Amino acid sequence: MRRAAVSVVSNMAEGSGRQSDRELARFLRIARGSVCEVQCQLLLSRDLGYLQFDRWTILDADCREVSMMLNALIRSFALKTQASQPDP
Repeated sequence: MRRAAVSVVSNMAEGSGRQSDRELARFLRIARGSVCEVQCQLLLSRDLGYLQFDRWTILDADCREVSMMLNALIRSFALKTQASQPDP
């Protein structure tokens, strides 16, 4: 779970270092996948009894919020990329 969580911010950092909106959007999508991994591992932890339901609820809400922020960023770069494309 720690590796997946670290992967979220690491992919965001790597994407921003690529100095290309297209590459940044690609790494943001990878980061979003890592958020899904964290959510899966949280579910497993809850279902196996390692995590109490009330704590899972808070952590799951945090994951959903991060995922929504990543989605918004990805959309903004997609719109920016489309706007910079020349019309045929």
